[in-house]
Parts: sequence; C-alpha cells; structure tokens
Amino acid sequence: MSGTTVRRPDVAVTGLGLVTPAGVGVSDTWERVCRGEPTAASDPDLAGLPVDFSCRVRGLEGPKGFERGIGRASWRMGRFVKLAVLAAREAVRDAGLDPGTWDGARVAVVIGCGMGGTHKWEEQCRRLREQGPDLVSPAALPQIIPNMAAGEVSIDLRAHGPSLATSTACASGASALAVARDMLAVGSCDIAVAGGSEAAVSPLTTTAFHRMGALSTRTGDPAAASRPFAADRDGFVMAEGAGVLVLERADDAAARGRRPRALLAGCGTTSDAHHPTAPPDGAPGAEAALRCALRDAGLAPYDIDHVNAHGTSTPLNDATEAALITRALPHRPTVTASKGVLGHALGAAGAIEAALTVLTVEQRRVPPIANLEAPAVEFDIDCVTKQVRQQNVRAAVSSSFGFGGHNVVLVLKEA
Repeated sequence: MSGTTVRRPDVAVTGLGLVTPAGVGVSDTWERVCRGEPTAASDPDLAGLPVDFSCRVRGLEGPKGFERGIGRASWRMGRFVKLAVLAAREAVRDAGLDPGTWDGARVAVVIGCGMGGTHKWEEQCRRLREQGPDLVSPAALPQIIPNMAAGEVSIDLRAHGPSLATSTACASGASALAVARDMLAVGSCDIAVAGGSEAAVSPLTTTAFHRMGALSTRTGDPAAASRPFAADRDGFVMAEGAGVLVLERADDAAARGRRPRALLAGCGTTSDAHHPTAPPDGAPGAEAALRCALRDAGLAPYDIDHVNAHGTSTPLNDATEAALITRALPHRPTVTASKGVLGHALGAAGAIEAALTVLTVEQRRVPPIANLEAPAVEFDIDCVTKQVRQQNVRAAVSSSFGFGGHNVVLVLKEA
C-alpha cells in the first residue's frame, strides 16, 4: 500500500452504513453532521470521574433495541459487534445486494477495531472479583475480542470469503478500507464489506485517556467540548459508533447496473516509527501517506478539493495536521472534521469519516466543523464553519492517524 507506483483499478463504493451518536442510519447521521449539532452529553456510566461525558449511540437501548434489529444472536455479541452488524446490513442493502443470493465465497469482510469490548472486560472482572468464577459469562470472550465484529458480520451476511480484523488504533477503520481495496485489486474477492466499529466508552478507558491528557475536560458544557482546530481546543471526546462501506471493482459494479456513490481511488499507509502516542515534528510519515495516496490515485495535490481531517481537537495533533495540510495542499482545499459533532470513535472513526467523505463528494455538501467560529490564527486552512458549504468536490482525502504511528490516507473521488 505504501510506496507503490502501480495503478490499480478504481474501486467503487456502492453502499454505506452508519450507526453513530448522530443517528442510526446514514440519513440521520449525515443530516445532523451537516447541521453541525454536537452529540456530547453527560454519561451516567462515567459519573464521578474527572471526565463524565461522551458521545453515545442512542435509540438502541431497552429490551427490544438491539434484539429487534439483530435477532436472537444479539445475546452473544458485545456492543461494538452489534453496531458493526447493523451498519453492515444497511451498507449491503444500500448497495442493492442480497446475501441470500450472492456467491458468499467471493465476499470478504474487513472490520477495523481498536479496542474491542472494554466495557465487558471491566464488567466481567468485577463479577470475578465480587461474585466468583461461576458468575463470569460463558460469552465473555466473544463479547470482548476485537475480531468478533468481522466474524459476526461474516456470519450474519453469509460471507465465506476472507474475514479480517485490522487494529491500527484510531486508524483501524481506514486501514480496513485500504486492505479491502487491495483484496479486490488482487482478486481475493469480488465484494468487500469493510469499515470499523468501536464501543470503548467505559470508566477505565475514559480514565486512561484522561490520565494521558488526551480528553477535553469541559465537564460544565459537554456539547462544546469537541472543537477541532479551535484556538481553545483542549482534547477529544470519547465516542462509539460504526461505519461500513461496500466496495466492488468499478467494472463489476457497472456490469450489474450499479452506479457508484463514489470511487475509492487511492490509499496511502505509512508508519512514523517514532513514538507510541505522539507524532514526530513535521509529520513526515503522515505527509508520505498523503503523497502515496495521491500517487496511487493518479492525482496531483492541486486536484484535491476537500479534506476530511482527522481533527481530534487535541492541541498537538490539530496543529500538526493543519501544518501538514498547508504544506502538502497549499491551494487551500476546504477542511471539515466531523469529530466536533460525533466525538472520537477511535477504531471506527476512519470508516465513519470515509463514509461522510463519500457523501460530500456525492452530494456536493461540505459539513461545518461544530463549535468552531474560525480556526486558530496560526492555521492557514479553509475550515468550513457554521453552516454547510455547497461545493463541487471532484476529489477529496480522508485522513486517519493512530497511536503507534499509524498513518492512513484515503482518496475518494466522484464516479
């Protein structure tokens, strides 16, 4: 994926599925993101902690919530798995595909996940300590391990091709799309159901990120906490969600009469090999990933009209990313960052943001960055603020960066 100069066939995005704090489904998520309406709110599960708010998926709680959507198998699934199954089902429906009739041996599933069922880990540890081993759930492991999102999606969709889980921290969902594109290019599958899922909002995880200094501490005003590229940004907001895309070779989509929503034209992946959690000065690895993705897509920097930024709302990462955009894309393409609305869904974020970038390309609407009046004065980037901007976006990049030095940049362009 990194360093290659071989042009691969364009890959069509034919289906989208989203389950996010902004809504269950693509339409609800997209409209709230376009309104720039934050989703962060007080979280009862985090009561009493230094950071007691998050961005949660709503509308799936209660005795008939997930069960109504998923069925009897829901009992054995962790929350991150359920989110992935629901998003994958929507994406497949959107693509006009039927798991009951497709050749499942030619369908691959690649779902990224950074952490897995952290809440279940904590719950089952408490049971073991307080109630003894006989009260630990026999379903504990499949509810926890990160690969089960890919595993359960493949079961649900009767997809018998390769099934993989990518884990590159906050770049996991974007990594899944890059891997799926490679699999289509080499003929390992004809259809790839790919994306990311995460439900890691828990007392321990939230406290750990807080202790690192990564989280916003605006406990008095959670809705205003996530503010990418703002001068007074102070950290990200924990979130959950899932984003899944259906990918096919463009020629195959055309043969079945399906018009792509967009094309996944290029991918670039690199490693910083620098530090577990901090980017190096100048972000050379991130820049290399961007230039690799452009080269893979056969595009020049000036061909990019829009950037869906990683935009975590942390002081260091936003400054590093803004400088990268200015240096590598000096013509000032529009910039948005959906974490202002959605918070940071960790391993799912890259896939969710790729789906939103597809919608921007398709609908020619660039969502505003929530809680941002204007970018910090030292940032020379064209952030979209306050309201949707109408723009003909022919090609866009979606950037994702993760702990461990993982850099993934995707190029999406109009079909």
